[in-house]
Amino acid sequence: QVQLVESGGGSVQVGGSLKLSCVISGSDSSYCRMAWYRQAPGKERDLVSILRVDGTTIYTDDVKGRFTVSRDHPKNTVNLQMTTLRTEDTAVYYCAACLTSVDGGYAPKYWGQGTQVTVSS
Repeated sequence: QVQLVESGGGSVQVGGSLKLSCVISGSDSSYCRMAWYRQAPGKERDLVSILRVDGTTIYTDDVKGRFTVSRDHPKNTVNLQMTTLRTEDTAVYYCAACLTSVDGGYAPKYWGQGTQVTVSS
């Protein structure tokens, strides 16, 4: 079992920065592919970034160059550093763990509870 807890959400002005954290825990923990997703009001949950086991990353075009995902192994924490935030970045952000590849997409084994990010003008 793996438990994920996100934190760091809040309100920020356009152009600002925010760092989200995802703490990973569980008695049966394992290192696997991690991801960040987000879901804006009334919209589908979309992939934001993937952090592979080897440390390489993937970003969707919407956030490429502005967001950075990283892992702090001693703290069992995955971070999402968001910069140059836009109003369209407003969403609930979810941490996900242990992705499997299915039908050209991904199926996370575990999800966090989500943390709200609001970007205003």
